[in-house]
Amino acid sequence: MELRMQNLTKEFGDFTAVDHLNFTMENGVYGLLGVNGAGKTTLMKMLCTLLSPTSGEITCNGREILGMGADYRRILGYLPQEFGFYPEFTVQDYLSYIAALKGLRPVVAKRRVQELIEKTGLKKAAKKKMKKLSGGMKRRAGIAQAMLNNPKILVLDEPTAGLDPNERIRFRNLISELAEDRLVLLSTHIVSDVEYIANQILLMRNGQIVLAGEAQELIDSMEEGVFSLYARKNDISRLMKKYKVSNLKTEHDGVELRIIAGKQPSPDAVRVDANLEDVFLYYFGEKAGEENVEI
Repeated sequence: MELRMQNLTKEFGDFTAVDHLNFTMENGVYGLLGVNGAGKTTLMKMLCTLLSPTSGEITCNGREILGMGADYRRILGYLPQEFGFYPEFTVQDYLSYIAALKGLRPVVAKRRVQELIEKTGLKKAAKKKMKKLSGGMKRRAGIAQAMLNNPKILVLDEPTAGLDPNERIRFRNLISELAEDRLVLLSTHIVSDVEYIANQILLMRNGQIVLAGEAQELIDSMEEGVFSLYARKNDISRLMKKYKVSNLKTEHDGVELRIIAGKQPSPDAVRVDANLEDVFLYYFGEKAGEENVEI
């Protein structure tokens, strides 16, 4: 399976959400990272044919996806940030209803609904009404509906938003299980969601994919180092204005800071290994006191 974006552009009036983007994806898990407003959701909606490009195109195995029509939708599964459901439907009724909308034959639909209820851990909740589900259970129902047609392309927009840490771990494990022999694109601003399951991590900024690679490749791309520094509390403001600080831990008599810098910020600073959160701050963050961005 190959999805290719060629000079893909989407404009909303004077604002360019996706800007002449060129990228090719094949089977595997792709993690799309970026701050809010980077263009992630707009890109995903175009990949799901919910928005038409202003210019450029997306092709699937060489065919333009808008021209494929139903042939493309049959191989596509999509979980938006907020998915609609009838609150009075039980989980089983909801999935059966979505299966009918997707055109699955009744016999096939019944089997797929039961398979996915088992796979997504919804067996005990199958007879519960959707409105009674926890946030994590609703997201499980969401991934189940996206998988009903056994898609070859699975697009997930902020799938772990609002979930507690345990639910996020369960969800990541589920995605890993579902990723075999298909293309999965996972959009998020939560670094840990993609750090361990994505084959490729894509950094998106201002409508462009500015960097792509495995986690270690992205870490190695940093031209600055990461340092751990223990400082007095009255030095925090000065350090945060001068450096990008990826973590700050308050102790009883001072503060431990994790600083990204081109050189050792002080003689007491110790060089430490960088991680993907440091990469995110390096490319997308600002020093305190500069124009803020959401990280």
